[in-house]
Amino acid sequence: MDLYFSPLACSLATRISLYEAGKEATYFEVDPKTKVVQNDGSDFRKINPLGLVPTLRTDDGQVLTENAAILQHVADRFPEAGLGTSSSMDRSRLHQWLCFIGTELHKGLFVPLLDRKAPPEIKAYTLEKGLSRLDYLENYLKGREFLLDHFTVADAYLVTVINWTMATPPIELAKWPAVKAYYERLRARPSVAKAIAEEFEMYKAEIARHKAAA
Repeated sequence: MDLYFSPLACSLATRISLYEAGKEATYFEVDPKTKVVQNDGSDFRKINPLGLVPTLRTDDGQVLTENAAILQHVADRFPEAGLGTSSSMDRSRLHQWLCFIGTELHKGLFVPLLDRKAPPEIKAYTLEKGLSRLDYLENYLKGREFLLDHFTVADAYLVTVINWTMATPPIELAKWPAVKAYYERLRARPSVAKAIAEEFEMYKAEIARHKAAA
């Protein structure tokens, strides 16, 4: 399979999941500004017209978009890795958490805060409205190691999103000790540590490339 990604973007969750499963993939880096595939200079929008990562080309050549769908596919494609669930209710819970992370945290909280063009009042409103989501997560994670009873693709997505607090100073994880402990615990997980370390180096190269082009 081919994974189109941008360094430290939400596509990191799929890399983590593949590393966790011990499976191979071909990785295509997409510049988030130019939408150019760095591997070959092609226009990423010819693969995904929206220009959004992650985008996955499956083993049989189908193109799949949207993070939650891709993560579910990876979990289903490699069931022996245990990244998904077996029972119907547990699968619904997994989907619940993928939706919560994607809507309430990723798009609802972090996207406005990471947007350099967003007016200060928008960011203030986002914080006022969005921090309750971290309060909810804090209460849920107390006494839990993972979101479900084992590491799943939802944890790969959540640690990816929490990692963005490094770029959003208004969110101090110390205010949510259970979330902070969860993040630190998962950051030490080999699949997570490897994926973040690799993409951090790519991110630094991306920033340097943008500065040189400015």
